[in-house]
Amino acid sequence: MSTTRMPVLFVGHGSPMNAIEDNQYSRGWKEMGKNLRQPDAVVCISAHWETIGSQATGMEQPRTIHDFGGFPRPLFEMEYPAPGSPALAQRLREVINNTDVQIDLRWGLDHGTWSVLCHIFPLANIPVVQLSIDRSGDAQLNYDLGRQLKPLRDENILIIGSGNIVHNLGMLAWGEKPFDWAVDYDRRVKQWILDGEHDSIIHYEKHGSVAALAINSSEHYRPLLYVLGATEENEPVRFYNEDFFAGSISMRCVQVG
Repeated sequence: MSTTRMPVLFVGHGSPMNAIEDNQYSRGWKEMGKNLRQPDAVVCISAHWETIGSQATGMEQPRTIHDFGGFPRPLFEMEYPAPGSPALAQRLREVINNTDVQIDLRWGLDHGTWSVLCHIFPLANIPVVQLSIDRSGDAQLNYDLGRQLKPLRDENILIIGSGNIVHNLGMLAWGEKPFDWAVDYDRRVKQWILDGEHDSIIHYEKHGSVAALAINSSEHYRPLLYVLGATEENEPVRFYNEDFFAGSISMRCVQVG
C-alpha cells in the first residue's frame, strides 16, 4: 500500500450550530485536521445534496449555502470561502466510469460540508468539490461509486463523507441519554467497520427494527458508504467523537488509512 495515500474520513456533523460553537464535536474535528497532512483538494459527499444521478460542483468559487432555518444570525453570516476546482470535477467524471457525472454550476458548499471543514481546515485555502449522493439506486450503488473514487487517494485528494450513522430527527430527546437502539446500532456499525464487514453496513435493511429507527431516512447514512467503498482491506481505523447528540444522533467520526 502506498505510503503517500490519503486517508478517508466520515464525519458525523449533527447540528449546523457546531460550525460556530466551541464544543466537544468541533474540537474533535479540529483534532482530525491536526492529524492529517494537507491534501491538494477535498471531495466531500454531504447528506444535504441528493440527486438522481451523480453531480459534482464545477465552479471556481463555490458559494456557502445556508440550507437551514431557525438558527441565530451569526450562523447565517458564516462564510467558508474555499475555492472550487473545475479540474477535480472533471477528474471525477474520469474516475466514475459507470455513470455520467454532471458538472453543476449552481449548488456550492452546503452545511454538511462547510460546518465541518471550517474546523478541519479553518484557513479555507484547500479547493473543495462536492459530489452529490446518487439516489437513483440503493445503498449498494453508493458503495460502488465510492469504490471508483479510490484512485483519488493516491493523488493527494481527501475524500470526506458527512452525515450521521444514526440520525432520527423525529425522536430527538434534548438533554437525555441516547436511546438503547441508537447505541446498539452505532456500536454494530463500529464493529463492522473494524471487521471489514461492509456488506452488513450496506444492507442495513436486514437488521430489523434497530436499523429502521437508526436510519429512518438514509441520506445521512449514505455518505458513509461512499467512504467505505474507497477503502482497502486491513487499513488502520481511528474513531473520533464517539458520542450522541439529543439522544438519537450519533456523532461518531471515522478515519480509515
